[in-house]
Amino acid sequence: MVPSILFEVMLVFLLGIGSQWVAWRYRMPAIVLMSITGLLIGPVLGLMDPEEDFGELYNPIISVAVAVILFEGSLNLNYKEIRGLGRPVFRISTIGAFLSWILGSVTAHYIAGLSWAAAFVIGGLFIVTGPTVIMPLLRQSKLKPRPAKILKWEGIIVDPIGALLAVFAFEIISYLTSVNPDGSALLTFFAASVFAAMLGWACGKGIGWMFESGYIPEFLKSPAVFTVVIGCFTIADEVIHETGLLAVTAMGMTLANMGISSLADMRHFKENVSMLLISAIFIMLTASLKVDTLLQVFDPGIMGYVLLMMFAVRPLSIFLSTIGTDLSLNEKLFVGWIAPRGIVALTVSGYFASILSDAGYVDASLITTITFALVFTTVVAHGFSIGWLAKKLHLSLEGKPGTLIIGSNNFTVNLAKSLQKVKAPVMIVDSSWERLRKARVAGVPFFHGEMLSEQTEYQLDTNPYEYLIAGTEYNSYNALICTTFMPEFGRTNVFKVSPYRNNFEGDIVGKVAGRILFNKKLSLEYLNSKLEHHYVFRQTSITNQYSYKQYLNDKDEDTVLMYIMKPSGRMRFYTEEMRVTAEPGDKIVSLTPPVKEMKKIRKRLENQRNNGRTNGENAQATTSE
Repeated sequence: MVPSILFEVMLVFLLGIGSQWVAWRYRMPAIVLMSITGLLIGPVLGLMDPEEDFGELYNPIISVAVAVILFEGSLNLNYKEIRGLGRPVFRISTIGAFLSWILGSVTAHYIAGLSWAAAFVIGGLFIVTGPTVIMPLLRQSKLKPRPAKILKWEGIIVDPIGALLAVFAFEIISYLTSVNPDGSALLTFFAASVFAAMLGWACGKGIGWMFESGYIPEFLKSPAVFTVVIGCFTIADEVIHETGLLAVTAMGMTLANMGISSLADMRHFKENVSMLLISAIFIMLTASLKVDTLLQVFDPGIMGYVLLMMFAVRPLSIFLSTIGTDLSLNEKLFVGWIAPRGIVALTVSGYFASILSDAGYVDASLITTITFALVFTTVVAHGFSIGWLAKKLHLSLEGKPGTLIIGSNNFTVNLAKSLQKVKAPVMIVDSSWERLRKARVAGVPFFHGEMLSEQTEYQLDTNPYEYLIAGTEYNSYNALICTTFMPEFGRTNVFKVSPYRNNFEGDIVGKVAGRILFNKKLSLEYLNSKLEHHYVFRQTSITNQYSYKQYLNDKDEDTVLMYIMKPSGRMRFYTEEMRVTAEPGDKIVSLTPPVKEMKKIRKRLENQRNNGRTNGENAQATTSE
């Protein structure tokens, strides 16, 4: 029975998201798993061939998906983000891209055996990295801000430039090899590129103005943006193929730098859509490859070309283009190695293979094979090496996952000090210098600023922090903080503390956003009062001899369980909504009564045990009598 198109669409999305989940669960590169999954269901097992099954719809679906993905990536390109990095980013995106084009083209001609025409087309195409491959790797690797920003900006900016360079190379070749050279085609290409950039800018300005003026209601904003993105891409692409990518990039960058207040809400939605599209498109592209293409990959010339692109062309172009910049040697080595190719290279290569073949270039059929060889090799090599190399070059955020605490008061400062003792990164954020005095005196890292302000977004690096606790004296503000940062930190890593006892009872604020830390009865007011009565934070190690069950039996009823520190450095905060257990090797941090009080408690427990034994002996004696 031949599966229907609907079944194939379902299977593509299921396998794509499934690959993403497995990659997250076992900390593996998602791109690698998606590529392998696509190869298995396509050319290896022959379960589907999306290109053949979808027919004429295949290319438009891929093109629109790539446009949306590139637009979503460009929405993150705010100029404020690269303060101090503008020079290296500009150099890499211009001089570095040009050097990579020339060196890659020469390598393709002499090593892979391509004609000069095909070599210069594929050389232009292979300068791209792109958000489809860079973004998942950045999420996985936990890089420091500088190298992460450089790779992100390069990937998004160079993506449309690479496609345009390939088109430009083809137009130049057509002009030079023509019997009657006509420069009008070249002029048309440059005019179309300028038109695409201006169209993207105009669409971005127009939709931004309509948002700010209130001409589009909230429920229509995301659909309106999607419609304009597809329209912008299609109009530019109809003029000259591949200029649509430039148009949507220009549109995204324009919107990103307009300071539109509602853009952040849409960005989270578009990130989810982009994740879904990346998962599906990678499966579709790799499943559409032919067995002959896979076998050609092992040709010595093609393998030699791929290795030279990775180990010579890329590092050399980065080192030469960044001469005179403030990039360190380690940063140059890292950026010079990480350059995975992705969806744009795979999609555009098929188009150029077709037009070069129609133009009479017999080696055009090798373009698809070489593209797949470079994409798959770089995705696997860079996917598995990015974390290891970042640690070796001291460019990763090493150490335990940190905690960001919003609000400075007696309890949050003491909680931060307990986190410092277990060597976990911690930062207290507050907009009041007076409230921050407690953190300053205690020697706890702090940041003075409003957490929700745009300025803080660019000044405070949140990458080292995996958990967020909203612990201010304002219930609604805590809920707003959790709602705002839940997409970034994840629902299970965002917590809030009730300012006053029973503050969440019957309150809608208590039902939204983050999880309630500890429980509803343990309010900030209650916790601060315990500290005033000299309660202290204590660590208790769970071992094979002293189990978690024993600890729970021994602890005083007034002890407040705070969190569990795992040997891996990860933490589990106590909440009503999550069941938390400790295993041997874990440390439990709790808020306990002072020493004198503890002695009384222990004595009381001992008396209870002794009374229990006495009562048991009396019961036995009575029974035997």
